[in-house]
Amino acid sequence: MSSYPLSVMHNFGGLDEKASSFKKAKFVVLPVPYDMTASYQSGTRKGPYAIIDASTHMELYNEELDIEAYKVGIHTMPYLEPTSKGPKEMVDIVYEASSYIVNLDKIPVMLGGEHSITLGLVRALKKKYPNMSVLQLDAHADMRDKYQESPYNHACIARRISEMCPIVQVGIRSLSVEEAEFLKKGLEHRTQKSEKTHHASHITHHSIHTYFAKDIIRGIPVEDICSNLTNEVFITIDLDVFDPSIMPATGTPEPGGLMWYEVTGLLRNIAAKKEIIGFDVVELCPLAGNLSPDFLAAKLVYKMMGYIVKDKKADYRL
Repeated sequence: MSSYPLSVMHNFGGLDEKASSFKKAKFVVLPVPYDMTASYQSGTRKGPYAIIDASTHMELYNEELDIEAYKVGIHTMPYLEPTSKGPKEMVDIVYEASSYIVNLDKIPVMLGGEHSITLGLVRALKKKYPNMSVLQLDAHADMRDKYQESPYNHACIARRISEMCPIVQVGIRSLSVEEAEFLKKGLEHRTQKSEKTHHASHITHHSIHTYFAKDIIRGIPVEDICSNLTNEVFITIDLDVFDPSIMPATGTPEPGGLMWYEVTGLLRNIAAKKEIIGFDVVELCPLAGNLSPDFLAAKLVYKMMGYIVKDKKADYRL
């Protein structure tokens, strides 16, 4: 049981017992207040509470889709207790908690917290969906092999994922020389393979495709992004993918980001074409006196749920 006060143990969306029953819920929200490897501005441990608190003030009718997504059931788990042992140990804790959710055929929705926690959920999903891929929305490549002496740092999360399954990155606009060289090597490998076989292998162990923010803004076709994903997709959303003008509350904000409708439009299109097996929203670092970022994050979570269930109106009765 979490040591967090009972005041934060409320349900996403402020749902009543019927709409938040674990047994009937399609979505299970897992709040993970962890930010041990934060490298710039700490405070993302407060993100899950801020998102859930903001969600209780949302309208639950989705005007874009003409649905009420909560009717498929949204259960909120107790806040996952952080560990001070290190990021690897925290990944293991997340793996155990998310495995329980995944094995019961629920769709996991994890709220961070820093990005390092994503690896635990991806590992749990990989056991059930061996052909899965990951869509990463992020300002940063997160492709370092190690950072601050740890391969489990938030700056290494995409590198670790790429060792498990294909990954497509969207919105990138900040990376190190090490990361740039690593990505170039992957591109060279795919190009050489394409020349030999007349087609690139997009679902190999080290399949990495990176779309920079400037290219998304200029209009990369969604079909191009989809073609590099397998059918079963996990989506990890680092909130710094958004431009700081609408999302200043992140651990490491970067200029030149995506706007609301660019992100939601992409997510809706991906959800229409692929099976979304889970998603997370991470790196919210709440700002005192500014609730807009918290509400944006909460609305994004609920929008994503709607995109997943939008073609299943017949299943809405609990």
